[in-house]
Amino acid sequence: MKTFKSSDGLALAYRDEGDGPPVLCLAGLTRNSRDFDYLAPHLGGCRLIRPDYRGRGRSDFDSDPMNYSVPVEARDALELLDHLGIGSVTAIGTSRGGMVSMFIAATAKDRLNGVVLNDIGPVLDSEGLERIREYVGVDPCHGSMEAAAAATRDSAIGFAGVPDARWMAEAERRFEQTPDGPRLDYDPRLREAFDKALDGPLPDMWPFYKALDGLPVALIRGENSDLLSHATAGKMRAALPGLVLAEVPERGHAPFLDEPESIAAISAILTAACDAS
Repeated sequence: MKTFKSSDGLALAYRDEGDGPPVLCLAGLTRNSRDFDYLAPHLGGCRLIRPDYRGRGRSDFDSDPMNYSVPVEARDALELLDHLGIGSVTAIGTSRGGMVSMFIAATAKDRLNGVVLNDIGPVLDSEGLERIREYVGVDPCHGSMEAAAAATRDSAIGFAGVPDARWMAEAERRFEQTPDGPRLDYDPRLREAFDKALDGPLPDMWPFYKALDGLPVALIRGENSDLLSHATAGKMRAALPGLVLAEVPERGHAPFLDEPESIAAISAILTAACDAS
């Protein structure tokens, strides 16, 4: 992995692999650049840029956990593009990464050629938010990676037919192996920022979503998602009639992105973004 310095002095890690149209892969809240390991083999012919947000993976922790926020993470993403000399990208955002993508659309739309939202929208269901709140920043205390994989499988809501090998791969991407067993691969103080965000009313995210208007956009939704409802997905399609909507069977929040439905939606947006640029 490589690093660059953010405008406030943190060393932020990223992966930059492949040649072709640039694709910015933005991970989930507690995840890192490895969130897209399953998708990467399907995107030959693209330049994949996969950052670790501040406080996650190999990036520096922030001394102020309130900087673990969508606006700051969007700023970091744009500074990474500036560092690499890239004007515009197609963004693929899983969960939190989709929120960052929408924020960029509202504040720097010219940096986007297209957007794929993975199981995220302008309305977040309370059931899913509370489930996330249960584990953010909580040390798993698993004695082995095998135990972490089992716990990851058991806590996944709405997933079916996923082999144990995939849950082991998920655990290896989500946790850091230490002599004392698997530990969080992110700053546990991320919980402070998450709790503060949920303590008051959530902001109206519809203007950020509607800022995507005019771009090629896809929404990938897990059929059993507890964060993004079927009704919200329908309203999102009504708000952006050109939206490519893919629902992935036997998946909750969030699809792995190597499912056939996911690959088809992503390919459609990459093709449309290239044709438009």
